[in-house]
Amino acid sequence: MLARVPRVANENVLVGFDTADDAGVYKLTPECALVQTVDFFTPIVDDPYTYGAVAAANSLSDIYAMGAKPVSALSIVAYPGKGDLDDLEQILKGGAEKMREADCVVIGGHSINDDEIKFGYAVTGTVHPDRVMTNAGVRPGDALVLTKRLGTGVVSTALKRGIARDEDVQASIDSMLALNRAACERMLAFDAHACTDITGFGLIGHAREVALASGVTLEIEVERLRFLPGAVEYARQGAIPAGLKNNREFASCNVENMRAVPEEIENLLYDPQTSGGLLVSMPEDDAARFEQSYDGAYRIGRVLPRQDKLIRLL
Repeated sequence: MLARVPRVANENVLVGFDTADDAGVYKLTPECALVQTVDFFTPIVDDPYTYGAVAAANSLSDIYAMGAKPVSALSIVAYPGKGDLDDLEQILKGGAEKMREADCVVIGGHSINDDEIKFGYAVTGTVHPDRVMTNAGVRPGDALVLTKRLGTGVVSTALKRGIARDEDVQASIDSMLALNRAACERMLAFDAHACTDITGFGLIGHAREVALASGVTLEIEVERLRFLPGAVEYARQGAIPAGLKNNREFASCNVENMRAVPEEIENLLYDPQTSGGLLVSMPEDDAARFEQSYDGAYRIGRVLPRQDKLIRLL
């Protein structure tokens, strides 16, 4: 569909929607470019304040994935006209507090009357035009580093089904609430070549975008992957979000050697993440130092010259 959308040529557009990057980038001056993104979704936790904070962290993540600093945000609210206004207040407060943690100013927004609650932000950041991180800079020989554990979608589905333990739900919430700010700052201290955040398309879906944009194959060592507490168990019990099924249908044709992976682990590779971690491509030596200097970063594989498939599993 996007291929049929008219495009306006502009030399200041450094990153558009051509390569499915995390945000758009527009150069203002030789030293400054705007980074812009938008994201919103329906509630995934019961507490309205937490929902607002997670939505903010998720919206900010695309800015960090581009190596940028968020500066301002506009809220997007869909809420029932006869809904509980105290709950709406808590959603807005949770989002505002998380934006304040990121040193990002909420300067306005828009709301509509909608029976289905939705909340998120359009976020603007800044970055030097020469330091933009995209998903197209991956190089053969690079190591792949991930900065958060996987499984938020499966845990959220287990919560909706009433089979999730409280401590597992809290661990998932803590992960979603954690900004990718510190991970971005540490990443930029090394020779990072490319970055994306793992969100709605799951690890395989976003890895596919990186491999396609960079003309390479990503080799992922499944045994290196880390999962949130309870995620493997809930996947085994069938707590499968609808988005996971869609991700598998779309991206599985790009994956080599999936048959060797247990079904519950396969599910988690496609699991749609909310406010997931950064997937970073950098030289092996830098990857080792990144792991040592940032708690939560761990290598999951390496980059190969283009093979038959975009993703190869070991």
